[in-house]
Amino acid sequence: MNTHSILKQTGKWLVLVILVLSVMGCIKDKEPSGIIPTDYSLTEHWLSMPADPEKEVDIFYLYPTAWTPDSLTNTLYCAIDNPGMLAGSLHAFKSQATAFETTGNIYAPYYRQANAMQTLVLPEDQRWEVLRQDPARDVIAAFDYYINHYNNGRPFILAGHSQGANVMLFLLSEYMASHPEVYSRMIAAYVTGYPVTAEFMAANKHLKFAEGPDDTGVIISYNTQSPMVVPGTNIVVANNIGLVINPINWRRDETPAPAAESLGSFMPGNTHTYYKKVLDFADARIDTAQGVLICSSVNDSAMAAISGNMGLGVYHIFDIPLYYYNLRENAERRANNFLGK
Repeated sequence: MNTHSILKQTGKWLVLVILVLSVMGCIKDKEPSGIIPTDYSLTEHWLSMPADPEKEVDIFYLYPTAWTPDSLTNTLYCAIDNPGMLAGSLHAFKSQATAFETTGNIYAPYYRQANAMQTLVLPEDQRWEVLRQDPARDVIAAFDYYINHYNNGRPFILAGHSQGANVMLFLLSEYMASHPEVYSRMIAAYVTGYPVTAEFMAANKHLKFAEGPDDTGVIISYNTQSPMVVPGTNIVVANNIGLVINPINWRRDETPAPAAESLGSFMPGNTHTYYKKVLDFADARIDTAQGVLICSSVNDSAMAAISGNMGLGVYHIFDIPLYYYNLRENAERRANNFLGK
């Protein structure tokens, strides 16, 4: 299957798989009973695990939804070795995680993902509980194993998108709260493609949201859409008002950043089998009322043609590619600031 086909397939199911949840309180500390996390001592349970980490900083990356449920079995969670998830996660890695490869050694675990066909019909509290079980237990187990066996005391960056960003909220809320010595080494957490609300931040006072391009120990978050999207119709954010920082000018207000100020996007080429750097492509402006990032410089129809059925003007799967080189520069900048360089 070529990249264009994978994009179309991934985009189609992303509509269903985004867990549109309003994180209104502190995530419970109690371990869900009866759940056995994936064994992360096995190398086959890692999408990326550097054999000889050379950089001073690590990246811990969580891929977005990569699993298309089988209509015949329709299980609630996919297996850790589901072939579709393995293929989809690799594609996401190439278009997202590589933005951070100049900054650090990339560690990326496979994790069991939730079936949105079943999850989205549940009441909100039950939907959050679904994600809190197998997906979150796997990610927390993977991160703990990484910290104890691979990290060796290095500072690190968290990066996740969509369902990966969803699950990252558990890691930030649960694990960082109970491991302050680990959190003290967190340079930043790029939680893209899922809203980080003021309510979530208020319930997790050990966390802080970014205020500019240099601060460390902070969360960076945004969700990208066209100005033509009617408020409340973007399935990614629904009616959640997320905190947003502009990934071009790194401001929190509505000051627009023109495409000419961008360092470049990482978009599919003409054959859709590879990605390439594109300059003067994506602008960025925060809409504080909706809690979203507005991109008005790209063509809605052209974007929809390669993003599946996310909905016209919803640029969800391109949250990272649109601002790829700005995210790369910013990760390097925050890491150097943390290291005192």
